[in-house]
Amino acid sequence: MAPFLNKIRVTDNLPFMKSLPEGCCDLIYIDPPFVTQKPRTAGARKQQTRDPSFDDRWPGGTKAFLAFLHPRLVECHRLLPDTGTLYVHLDYRAAAYIRVMLDTIFGERNFLNEIIWQYRTGGASRRWFARKHDTILAYAKKSGRHTFHVQRGGAYRTDGLNHDENGRPYKTTRKGRLYFNQKGPILSDVWDIPFLSTVSLERSGWPTQKPLALLSRIVQASSNPGDAVADFFCGSGTALVAARRHGRSFVGCDLSKEAVRIARDRVRKETKPEA
Repeated sequence: MAPFLNKIRVTDNLPFMKSLPEGCCDLIYIDPPFVTQKPRTAGARKQQTRDPSFDDRWPGGTKAFLAFLHPRLVECHRLLPDTGTLYVHLDYRAAAYIRVMLDTIFGERNFLNEIIWQYRTGGASRRWFARKHDTILAYAKKSGRHTFHVQRGGAYRTDGLNHDENGRPYKTTRKGRLYFNQKGPILSDVWDIPFLSTVSLERSGWPTQKPLALLSRIVQASSNPGDAVADFFCGSGTALVAARRHGRSFVGCDLSKEAVRIARDRVRKETKPEA
C-alpha cells in the first residue's frame, strides 16, 4: 500500500497535493470554503474557538477565492487516473464561477453532472425563496472511461397501477407484466437527503459536517472497493468515513488540527470496512 494512504494530515493542501504521484486518487471529493465572508467557530459547542484555518473571510472577495482554488483544481485533475472523477461541493456564491473554471481545466466534454442536494433544514426568508440546496459539480478525467455505478432509491409513482396477488405494482405491456426494480428508481441529479440537525446523533462537533448518506452515495457511485478516495478539505472527515465504511482506501488533509482530530477519531471507529 502506498505510504500516503489511510492517513489524515494537518497541512496546507496545495503542497501536499503536489507531493502525491500522478493518478493516485480514483475519486476526489472536496468541500472548499463557501466565500461567506464570515468568521466561523470550530470545535465542540462547549469548547468553541476562533480557528484561523476555518475563517471564511476573503479580502479580495470571490476573485481572491477563485485564485486560491484554481491551482488546487489543477492538482485534482493531475491526481485522477483516466477512470477517476472529481466532485466539488459548492453553494450559490461560487458555483457558476467554478463551473466555468472546471470546464477549462477538465474540458466541457468531461462534465458529468450538476447535482442539486436539496434539504429543508434552517430558516426561511421573506425577501426571496428560501435557499435550501447546495450544488455538487461532477467531472470525469475522461468521460466514457470513468467509474460509475447506477444508484437507486426512493419510491415509484404507483397511482392507478395494477397490483398482483402479492400486492406488487406493475404495468401491463405487450410482453406482459412489467415490474419495478425492488431497489427503487434510478436516481437523478436531484438528491433529497436531510441536512444534519443540530441534535443529530451523527454530529461530531464540526460546524460544516455533511451527512454520511450524501458521501456514501458519491463513494459507491464513483469508486470500486479497494480504490483510493481523497478529500483535501476534509473537515470532520465524512468522505473518509464513507470510504472506510465501503471498503475503499482514503487520503485526507485539513489546515485545522481540530478538524483532523475529529476526522481521525471518526475513521478509527470504522473498524470493519464493508465491501
